[in-house]
Amino acid sequence: MITITTTDALAEFCSEAANHPFVTVDTEFLRERTYFSKLCMLQLAMPGTDDSNAVLVDPLADGLSLEPLYELFRNTDVVKVFHAARQDLEIFWVDAGLFPKPLFDTQVAAMVCGFGEQVGYETLVRKIARQPLDKSSRFTDWSRRPLTDAQKRYALADVTHLRQIYEYLAAELDRSGRAHWVAEELQVLTDPATYDTRPEEAWHRIKTRSQSPRFLGIVRELAAFRESYAQDNNVPRNRVFKDDALVEIASTKPVTHADLSASRLLQREARRGAIADGIMAAVKRGMELPSDQLPREDKSRQRPQVNPALADLLRVLLKAKSDNSGVAAKLIASASDLDDIASGMRDLPALSGWRREVFGNDALRLCDGRVALAVKGQTVTLVDL
Repeated sequence: MITITTTDALAEFCSEAANHPFVTVDTEFLRERTYFSKLCMLQLAMPGTDDSNAVLVDPLADGLSLEPLYELFRNTDVVKVFHAARQDLEIFWVDAGLFPKPLFDTQVAAMVCGFGEQVGYETLVRKIARQPLDKSSRFTDWSRRPLTDAQKRYALADVTHLRQIYEYLAAELDRSGRAHWVAEELQVLTDPATYDTRPEEAWHRIKTRSQSPRFLGIVRELAAFRESYAQDNNVPRNRVFKDDALVEIASTKPVTHADLSASRLLQREARRGAIADGIMAAVKRGMELPSDQLPREDKSRQRPQVNPALADLLRVLLKAKSDNSGVAAKLIASASDLDDIASGMRDLPALSGWRREVFGNDALRLCDGRVALAVKGQTVTLVDL
């Protein structure tokens, strides 16, 4: 097993990889104690049938720069293959402001090719590569050095089997004509907005019972402070203070630090110093916001009344379309999507792009009363009216 620890060695590997049609990529990282993921290991493999074309890259090695890898990522002649790429891509976007192009995600492709919802790498290795996979090192501390041989074998297997999986799925997509379906899904993964966490929008994630504009204004200010503090100090937002403490503070509206210390839910570390000062300032801002600047419940986003019978029919239709196409039902439309369609909403992903081909067109025909569902044996069919 080759472990690259210098920029020159990484550049040599990436230069050779640029001569191949694809390269498989995976990462090992830690995020339990940080806001941003800490990259601890990088695995790369060129086409081949053994480990000779695969390497481990140690990003924690002194002086190692990932710029040769990023140059390979910019090379549009080489497909960069990942499995469940979202967290990997976030690392590269935060570090270098780029996405690998062109990109192929085997988890997305597998869902389109009939392997079920959110299919795991281990399942694909077993079903496509016909190999066992040792996952005993999955939850080890990848920041500790030296790495054990077991860790290295585990990490390398995440890119060596991926080569065969990619070649199989790419051939299936070509055969079925569904490559553009995967391309549509990957547009979301390579959209910077997917990874852009704006502090002023963080309050939307907080579950609250009250819709009072003043209360929501304080929640917004507290959530913005927490998000900014977490980003600036690279700590998880819940290490600053948890959601339940945020809601409690927004309800009690502490005026002094003594009031803040009376909180039942606030962690001890947040009752003093910069966090406590930030909390008090956020509450004050929320209390002083003019009425016209307070957040209010967005009634335009409220769903109209759902037709429950129509929603049930759409569920039957979705199941039939999923079975017929071999595409995971949740990839086509969620339960919430079906309720939205049954309530009359039309600006939905389930009714656009490849989903419209598979499900959306017939769903709209069903809603308009132009078709009915019929059952013949084990098969659900559409009948024109």
